[in-house]
Amino acid sequence: MRCAEIHYRDIVAGMLTETDDGDYIFQYDLSYVKEFPKQFITFTMPVNALPYVSNRLFPFFEGLIPEGWLLDIAAKNWKINQNDRMGLLLACCQNCIGAVSVHLIPGTDG
Repeated sequence: MRCAEIHYRDIVAGMLTETDDGDYIFQYDLSYVKEFPKQFITFTMPVNALPYVSNRLFPFFEGLIPEGWLLDIAAKNWKINQNDRMGLLLACCQNCIGAVSVHLIPGTDG
């Protein structure tokens, strides 16, 4: 299982988990839900205390992963299979353009 903190600007907005079964769970942090109920990270995932679950990486997070030649470079340099979307997200998206960033939670498989 791999987990990442999802930051909106410098605030922990939630946690993204890839389960051992290959499912994905995104859940907003409860303090974020209370303090920023209208500050969603994407229109498709409004702020909610309930988790979002999918058998594929959510399109919003998929969109943060580089494409084309930059993806080729990232996959080659970090020796990550281009089909390992969570691995690429963790490796490439700590310092994204925009307000959202992805940070590996220490102690989870990276």
